Amino acid sequence: MSDAILQTVPLGMHWPTLDPFLFCAHHHDAYPEGDDTMGPQASLAGREIGADFAGVDGWNMYHGDHVPGFPQHPHRGFETVTFVREGFIDHSDSLGATARFGAGDTQWITAGAGMVHCEMFPLLERDRPNPLELFQIWLNLPAADKMAEPCFSMMWDGDVPHLEHTDDAGRTSRITVIAGEIDGHRAPAPPPSSWASRPEADVGIWHASLDEGASWTLPTAGPETARVLYFYEGDALEVDGVPLDASTGAVLDADHEVTLVAGPDGAQVMVLQGRPIAEPVAQYGPFVMNDEAGIRQAMVDYQQTAFGGWPWPNDGPVHHREQGRFAKHPDGRVELITDARTR
Repeated sequence: MSDAILQTVPLGMHWPTLDPFLFCAHHHDAYPEGDDTMGPQASLAGREIGADFAGVDGWNMYHGDHVPGFPQHPHRGFETVTFVREGFIDHSDSLGATARFGAGDTQWITAGAGMVHCEMFPLLERDRPNPLELFQIWLNLPAADKMAEPCFSMMWDGDVPHLEHTDDAGRTSRITVIAGEIDGHRAPAPPPSSWASRPEADVGIWHASLDEGASWTLPTAGPETARVLYFYEGDALEVDGVPLDASTGAVLDADHEVTLVAGPDGAQVMVLQGRPIAEPVAQYGPFVMNDEAGIRQAMVDYQQTAFGGWPWPNDGPVHHREQGRFAKHPDGRVELITDARTR
């Protein structure tokens, strides 16, 4: 094995991560046509409604009972970064924010002291399938910011750097910079209390799509930076000259420059990196604190306050079918995205 590859691991739905990350899930659902209420035009018989993760027919309802997705649920003590490559998410939360996003957009939420939100997957198209592909990444908060004020933010696809690298053979790699910087191209600023907002944290979240046979070299990072590469789609990928099988994660020595070379079917890759927070982690479901006392307090606070309450008419609201990509922020500010990828 190359000196640059420290470890390899197989990938499932939930990918192993290193500090400062807690969790990474890749959802890729081949949803069918949508019905009049944006649920699937398909029988739900045989599915465990409320907890459907079996992948029957190539898609899941997750915790949704008609529209797929995740109805209201709480978080405390960390952040969620949700990058949608295909399809759409309808978001609502206890701050009063709501949105529809997709087509390359990223939502970044600091749960901090506590937030309740829902993430529903409306099937907008009645006459054709509604494929969905997204990544949800959990980024820890240090103890000093565990109880930070919750924050809702959007990073629209048009605001995020998209790099095209052409190698010596004329083959192209396309890189989306969701967090951090590559070759002088920096992602939009993360929320103010994020670990990623600290320059010394060296947080990077990068998605790379390599054409057939394309090569791309990952730049070096600091010796304390933890870096994991996830090769999740394609037939083959060489990493520093070492062939990886599909659906493999590789822990890399970020102090080494590493060249990726895609196989004949190309390659899809996600990279997560950051300097470890290096603090104790106590987790119970959607609560991530530093010790068991913090977890107990989170549970008490949620039971007593519901983290501000739920201002929406049901647990998993969705917007009307013709609504484009938009966000209404907690302060009432509205963003409308009107480019050609809205639908």
